[in-house]
Amino acid sequence: MMRLPQFHYYRPRDVDEAAQILAGEDDAMVVAGGTDLLPNMKRRQQTPRTLVALRHIDSLKKLTNGAGLTIGAGVTLTSLEQNKTVKSAYAGLWQAAAQVATPHLRNMGTLGGNICLDTRCNYYDQNHEWRKAIDFCMKKDGDICWVSTGSKKCLATSSTDTAPALIALRAEVELVSAAGRRTLPLQHLYQDDGIHYLTRRREEILTNIILPQAGATRSTYWKLRRRGSFDFPVLSVAAALEFDEHDVIADARVVLGAVASQPVVCAAVNEQLRGKGLTDEVIEDMAAACAKAAKPVKNTDFAPHWRKRAVAHVTRCALRELRGDDMRETRKKLARQSLI
Repeated sequence: MMRLPQFHYYRPRDVDEAAQILAGEDDAMVVAGGTDLLPNMKRRQQTPRTLVALRHIDSLKKLTNGAGLTIGAGVTLTSLEQNKTVKSAYAGLWQAAAQVATPHLRNMGTLGGNICLDTRCNYYDQNHEWRKAIDFCMKKDGDICWVSTGSKKCLATSSTDTAPALIALRAEVELVSAAGRRTLPLQHLYQDDGIHYLTRRREEILTNIILPQAGATRSTYWKLRRRGSFDFPVLSVAAALEFDEHDVIADARVVLGAVASQPVVCAAVNEQLRGKGLTDEVIEDMAAACAKAAKPVKNTDFAPHWRKRAVAHVTRCALRELRGDDMRETRKKLARQSLI
């Protein structure tokens, strides 16, 4: 049986108190739902001496409408899944939240936790004794990235479902520390490094996710995994397209997940889509371009070359759905859910 290591536990009353605790502790981490951090602690992948609980801070559980939508980082994935505004105006986010893990874990897991999800790898997501037998890995306690032994950086993959969808929707995040607060585009929260995958500083708390007004934007999220539930993505495609009155694309954002240590924004694809309609030819060209942008490696389920080819198929499905094609049967085959 894997047991948690010993740690100090704080339950602050508000964000300011939590930020003060983090500022005074050198080896502390925040915990909300704990669905990622606590299993990692059992496997000794993360071993903070202090946990600062955010679960009981009410200000982090609010979801408010304004010019757009502001979602507290402590809002559970189930709450997002059940929210009618999210489902109608931000369908891609709703689809992403609905496909995370299982109902039990979505009841506990939070949006902020999924955004900050630890990167994953077949050589890292094992118990301590298994990792010790291979002399550990670069991400924790070792010196070699077993995915590519010549690599100078860790190649663990970003497996968050909600981040690609939110980036496609041009979300921003608010970070709070004892020194103040800052807001940045969610895309800038990530960097392509399996160990240092977040630009968030240790003492900062993710408090809010801010979405612009949806307007004429249509969004979608497609996820590929071995099983129809529970599993992390082996690749995902999030897309948000804004159409004008002639059904021509005025703005485009296509983002790939689980093919690098950060969500991959397909900048070239986004530029090429503007000013076009979603004809079959355009969809095929964009699917091929997304596959070219994806560079999966052997850090998760399925062979990298197969996952790369699958990116084109999943991108094709996402764009066809945004065009208005009936993709319900395809979704049921791929995701085992309708999600429409």
